[in-house]
Amino acid sequence: MQIYSRPTQGAPEGFCLALFLSLLPAATQATDAAGRYAQIGDHRLYYETLGQGPVVVLLHGGGGDIHSSFDAQIDFLALRHQVIAVDQRGHGRSPDVPGPLTYAAMTQDTAALLRQLGVTRADLVGFSDGANIALMLAVRYPDLVRRVVASGANLDPQGLTADSFRETQTSTPMEEFDEDQQKQYAEMSPDGAAHLPIFADKLRTLWLTHPTADELSPSLLQRIEVPVLVMAGDRDEIRLEHTNLIFKSLRNGRLWILPHTGHATFSLRPQWVNPMLQSFLDAP
Repeated sequence: MQIYSRPTQGAPEGFCLALFLSLLPAATQATDAAGRYAQIGDHRLYYETLGQGPVVVLLHGGGGDIHSSFDAQIDFLALRHQVIAVDQRGHGRSPDVPGPLTYAAMTQDTAALLRQLGVTRADLVGFSDGANIALMLAVRYPDLVRRVVASGANLDPQGLTADSFRETQTSTPMEEFDEDQQKQYAEMSPDGAAHLPIFADKLRTLWLTHPTADELSPSLLQRIEVPVLVMAGDRDEIRLEHTNLIFKSLRNGRLWILPHTGHATFSLRPQWVNPMLQSFLDAP
């Protein structure tokens, strides 16, 4: 999915939301032990790599970043895999790009980064917006994808629960970010605190108008031949019927609904999710 998930009482449900010097467009420069920037066309993406082995690509939720979505999975997965985690355009440490925010653009960015890094086939783990991107990568760049885990994906805005869609419609863009998340954005984003209202408006527009039928649909999902694990919480912000539609549209899908769990499956239930990830991704 792509909706900003607010904390529920007693559960950590919410996900939070360097100068770059390059002599050549494809060059990267380290920002710390794991993080680098890559030049993708006329903009740059921040990404981190950790571990060795088969490649797993982590695709975070909308309004979040690498660690807000996957802090409980990165080290675990790096024990057996090379983890590549990406901050999408405008998110985390990646600067925003002029124009609207779309899943198609973020999908293209991710594919370009993987090709630049020499990745020929990878497993994708996506949460919320990242789950939409993971499914689109499997549709548009099948040669890059071996397996997909997609938690909280949706095919269109009507896939949201009525409450989630209404809340997104009626809230102001900045209401999607609490005080701590605004502070974190100011500290992390190369665009600075003053850009957050602009980016928040882009996110809200994205969530109310995308995915479009040419980005994701049941007929497009039918093209995916690789195994896909479809995940959601039984209290997710995506309607369960919609999650089931995604599962039924896949040729090689598996469905896992986590009990007593909201949208943020990875951060809420790592004790369940991590063993399942290991079992699914390590299968031949």
